[in-house]
Amino acid sequence: MLEKLPPASEPLPPVSHCQALVIDGNSTSRSILVSQLRNYGVGRVVQCHRLHDARQKLELQTFDFVLCERYFGEELSGQDLLDDLRRAQSLPFSTVFFMVTGAASYHAVADAAESALDGYLLKPFTPGSLFERLDAARRRKAHLRPIFTAIESRAFDEAAALCLEIFHARAPYWLYAARIGAELLLHGNRHEQARTLFEAVIAAKAMPWAKLGVARTQIEAGQVQRALGTLSQLVGEDATFADAYDVMGCAQIEAGRFDDALATFRTAAGLTPGSITRQQKFGMLAYYLGRRDDAVGALQRAVSMGVMSKLFDVQTLVLLSLATFQDDDRKTLHHCGHDLKRILEQRPDDLRAKRGALVVEALQEIRQHRLAEAFGAVRRLASALREPDFDFEAGCNLAGLLSALAAMSSKVNGSDPLVEALGLRFAVSHNRSELLASACEAHPPYAEMLRQSHVEITRMAEGAMALNVAGDPGAAVEQLVARCADTLNIKLLDVAQQVLLRHRARIAPAEALQQRIDALRIVCGGSGARRMAALEQQRQPGAPSLRTVSAAPAAPAMPAAAAQPASEPTERYSAPTAPAL
Repeated sequence: MLEKLPPASEPLPPVSHCQALVIDGNSTSRSILVSQLRNYGVGRVVQCHRLHDARQKLELQTFDFVLCERYFGEELSGQDLLDDLRRAQSLPFSTVFFMVTGAASYHAVADAAESALDGYLLKPFTPGSLFERLDAARRRKAHLRPIFTAIESRAFDEAAALCLEIFHARAPYWLYAARIGAELLLHGNRHEQARTLFEAVIAAKAMPWAKLGVARTQIEAGQVQRALGTLSQLVGEDATFADAYDVMGCAQIEAGRFDDALATFRTAAGLTPGSITRQQKFGMLAYYLGRRDDAVGALQRAVSMGVMSKLFDVQTLVLLSLATFQDDDRKTLHHCGHDLKRILEQRPDDLRAKRGALVVEALQEIRQHRLAEAFGAVRRLASALREPDFDFEAGCNLAGLLSALAAMSSKVNGSDPLVEALGLRFAVSHNRSELLASACEAHPPYAEMLRQSHVEITRMAEGAMALNVAGDPGAAVEQLVARCADTLNIKLLDVAQQVLLRHRARIAPAEALQQRIDALRIVCGGSGARRMAALEQQRQPGAPSLRTVSAAPAAPAMPAAAAQPASEPTERYSAPTAPAL
């Protein structure tokens, strides 16, 4: 298969057809780089002195070369920009990205070397050395082009096979091929093969990204505690490895260790204060855990960095509005509403933005004591409560809005059944019910109602399991399925699936029950009952950006619940109408 790859001496495309972007806050340094690139023969050179402007250009245009200064002051860095671009998958394989730095220590440039597939330029450098590095990077891109072409045509198995061939033969650029290949294997749910490849890279050349890859495969395989051990060792070796903290925080959330995850996200945000995504993650989790001061500070920083950026998450504005509502901060509330309208003008079909705008609209109406209008916005939001796409995040937003309404008005009639319906649907575990309850800080009685909902769901599950223990697993499954149809609580469905799989031979209508479970799983929204969309990764930390890769469809397999205790399903991943107000 290696004969498909072009030799390193293959003629490269004309440089005159290329365009470059230079990002540097120092006008003198920027002018020198622009001049050197023009002398190199680049046909068009664009320059930026602010990272915000550069981010917008890179989101809208494709450049053949990007040369970015690492240092932009205390709050921002070129590394922050690179991290965010990778997470938004805004850098195609064809782009040669070099970080430019004057720092001579390894830790100052290690992130750039690990994060980009092209590396860094250490000042001072001569025009000759710059041209040599650009030539080498372009040659590498050309050599690996068959892999990139296969990825772009969605021939992921072929691309992975090419990567493995290069790696095992130790052909030119085998480390780069191994990194891309491991990512393709992970996207294809071939976790063991990916882990084997990452470990082979570590054995050949201990690379931090490969060690991080091992942790990611462990998480994907459900081995969260093992992954946390791997990650602890990794950050012990390099306390500045921000990508490792990203993965660790997600693993801690998976394990229900929310306070630990908050501390981890705080560290990642502190290491890269100019990263929109890390500020958002820290601020959002702080909000969900009731740390309002931390939440407001981080969310406001994210807004100031670029509310119209593709990296910006609309949930930031929703949570910022809810967090500042109790302080009667009408200015922030107004700005959040205005920003959401701007976002909706650009993305009119964005369902999350539409629902977020309804939350902020209702909060504004409450503050202006227009309760009838506020009730109208709440009703429109609540009308989707039993829809499959109404996920845990939307449930938290609605709970926060209802508590704000109750705190401001004693005339709230009929909201209790709606709060109860929220709790019965989304109290899938103790951890999730606590997060849901924390959204009702403004009205503690609602928080207690949500906690009691989890008690009620547990009672339902235990009642059905008593039938199973008594020797009637079929009746247990029937009862659990019926309770799930009433509540849309996916924990009950997971327990039903466990019992059915374990006692299938003893249950006469097993096939019919399985069909009912499968149908209800769709109605419940699948993993949406547990999902916190804003805290999920757009791109796995430590991984190169595979722009056209989407997660491969999962092969039919045993549901995740089947491997979990009935009392606490894993945190991973026509019905009656909702109660009226």
